Formats: sequence, C-alpha cells, structure tokens
Amino acid sequence: MKLMKQFTRSAALVATLALSHSALAADAMDLDALLKTLEQGKVAQSAENKEREQAFMARENEQLQMLRQAEQTRNAKLQESEQLETRFEENEVKLAQLSDTLQNRMGTLKELFGVLQQEAGESANKFATSVISAQLPGRDEFMEEMAQKMGSSSKLASIEDIEKVWFELQREMTEQGKVTRFNTEVIVAGGAKENKEVLRVGAFNLIADGKYLEYNNVTDTLSELTRQPVDRYTASAEDLQQATDGFVQFALDPTGGSILGLLVQAPGTEERVHQGGTVGYVILAVGALALLIAIERFISLLIIGSKIRRQLKDDVARDDNPLGRVMKVKDQYPHVAHDTLELKLSEAILREMPKITRNLTLIKIISVVAPLLGLLGTVTGMINTFQAITLFGTGDPKLMAGGISQALVTTVLGLVVAIPTVFLYTLLNTRSKNLLLILQEQSAGLIAERSEKGA
Repeated sequence: MKLMKQFTRSAALVATLALSHSALAADAMDLDALLKTLEQGKVAQSAENKEREQAFMARENEQLQMLRQAEQTRNAKLQESEQLETRFEENEVKLAQLSDTLQNRMGTLKELFGVLQQEAGESANKFATSVISAQLPGRDEFMEEMAQKMGSSSKLASIEDIEKVWFELQREMTEQGKVTRFNTEVIVAGGAKENKEVLRVGAFNLIADGKYLEYNNVTDTLSELTRQPVDRYTASAEDLQQATDGFVQFALDPTGGSILGLLVQAPGTEERVHQGGTVGYVILAVGALALLIAIERFISLLIIGSKIRRQLKDDVARDDNPLGRVMKVKDQYPHVAHDTLELKLSEAILREMPKITRNLTLIKIISVVAPLLGLLGTVTGMINTFQAITLFGTGDPKLMAGGISQALVTTVLGLVVAIPTVFLYTLLNTRSKNLLLILQEQSAGLIAERSEKGA
C-alpha cells in the first residue's frame, strides 16, 4: 500500500517536471525572437541616424551660405544708408539755400500773399453763410482752397487766381444791392422738395410764395421757416414778390437771419394767452361775460332812450317806455294833492330804475375782480418759479420762464379786461343816469303843473 502511494507521487512529480521543461523551452524561444528584433531595430535606427547626420551636414553648408549672403546684404544696405545720409545733408543745405533765394526774390510779394490768404479765409467764411450762395454756390470752396494754397510756402498764386479773388469780392458787393429772382428746390412744410421761384433781397432775405426762407450752408439747401413772422411781415413779402417795378415796402433782416429768428421764436397772441393757464382762461371768460352784458345794456338803453325821446314829443302817455308809464301815474290820480302825486311819481320812477340800471353793478364788479384774478395768477406763477428754483437752481433761466410768463400774462389779461370794463361801466352808468334824470325832470314838471292847478 505504501509502495503504491510512493509510485503515484513519483509519477506526478515526473509529469510536473515534464511540463516545467516544456514551458522553459517555450520561454527560451520567445526571448531569442525578442533579441533578434532588438538587433534589427538597432541596426535600422543607426542607419536612420546616419541619414539624419548627413542631411544636417548638408544643411549646415546651406546655412553658412545664407549667412554669408545676409552679411553681404547688410554691408550693402549700410553703404547705401551712408550714401543716403550724405545726400540728405546735401539736400538740406540746398533747400536752405533755395529757401533763402525764394524769400529774397519774393520781397514785398510775401506781404501781398499774406493779405491774399487772410482775405480768402475771411471771404470763405462769409460766403458760406451768405444767402447769395443759395443762388451762386461754390464760391466758398474756391476761397477755402485759395487760403490753404496761400498758407503753403511751396505754392504761389497765379494772376488768374488773384483776379478771381477780386472778382468774387466785387460780385458779392454787387449782388448785395440787387433784388433778383431764380428757380431752385425749396423744402416745404412736411419735408417735400418743390421747385419754386425764389426772390433774393440783396444779402438779407430769401422769400418764396410770400414766405421767408432759411438757407442751410451745411447742406446747401433752402427751406421754409417752420414758423413765419406775423402777418404784416409776410404781407410785405407777398407784395414784393408780386411787384414788377417801382418801390415796395419790405421788412428785411439786416443781420442775415438773426432778428428774423428771434421774431419767429417770439410767441403770438394766442400762445401768450395759453401761457396764462387756468387763471388766464377764467379772466377771459369773465371779460367775455362783461362784454356781452355791456352790449346788451347798450342796445337796451339805446332803445329805451329813443322811446323816451319820442315820448317827449308826444303828449299822450304810452306804455312802451318808462316816461310814458310815469306820465300815466298823473292820469291815474287826477285829484290827489301835489305832495301825494310826488310820492306816486317817485314810486313809479323807482319801479323803472331796475330796468334801466340792470346788470350795471355786475359790470362794475367784473372790472374790480379782473385785476384781482390777474394778481392771483401772478402769485401762482411766482410760486411755480420759486419751486423750479428750489428743485433745479438758477443755472437754466428757461426753467423759470414758464412761471414768470404765467405771472406776467395773467396780470396783463386782468388789466386788459379791467380797463375797457371800467370804461363800459362808466359809459352805461352815465347813459342810465341821464335817462333817470329825464324821468325825474318830467316828474318834477308834472308835480309843478298839478301844484299850479291846485293853487
């Protein structure tokens, strides 16, 4: 039994050794192959390195050749630079000599060209803003070029240039005294362009279709003023444009548009009324009420007065007028004493008085209230002004203009309503008193007549 176990172990050991020998044999074969592979790679790498070394040596010769060429180019450039520096110094000496020669030869012409440059520059600015350029464009460009040319020491003016400068100056002076017509495009309200006949009044104004025009020298265009001046100015423009000969009154702007611009910016009557605000509207409403009452009273008193004058010429009393109704009191009480009749007549006159003096007190009240309303608007406007000053300071006067305008406009409106209302009240009150005086006079006559009869 023991022998059997030992035999079995020996057999297993032999089998294991056989397997180990086979594995070692396989590993030995793989290492040989690896060694061969390494030897082959080493040989290939050595060959590649030799090729690279040969290529590098070849390029080294090329780099040396390029270096020699660069050094030759540098030396040539250095030599050329020295030559150019020498030439530059020689040219500077020649230029200085030529400049001295030019200055000596110019002599007094230098002053002439200086004056020519100054006049050309000033004329260019003047021509650019002149309304004559709307008819004769391009003059300022020539003058500007001439001024630049004269400012350069390398350019001189020719006789033709000097004569043209003189010609343009003379033409400007000549055109300032002419009233001429020409056709050109005008920008009307809305932005559309229309070809119109433009009338130019010297160097002052341009008009078309009775409207003043504005010349824009930047875009070289003519356009109607957005706001035209008051009617009396536009009417004179229409008269001038329609005239063919003779003399016509025309409102021109000698400043070339500055005064016209201020007139256009000035608010009209309607705008000033709107500046008064709510208080201004109330003043106007009260004034309109006073005017309506005054018209009604004037017509009524005129009718009553005419009826009373007719009654004065007639002995028969009528009911269509105050005097007739007062005279009828005598007929109604034919037998009363004169003192009783006097009381009856006084009563009749008192009954007629409200009809004659109706609403006159209201007119008087309005004449007193209107200035007070104007004062109210003044105080309100000043309050707004001080509020604007508190918020924004006094740096911009336009912020305070609204409150000051309201203050002044309401004061003016109050006075405009009060002054004529006082005159109307005085006129109507006097007329009514005259009518009442006629009634009292006739009443006194009736009492005297009754007194004489009683005596």
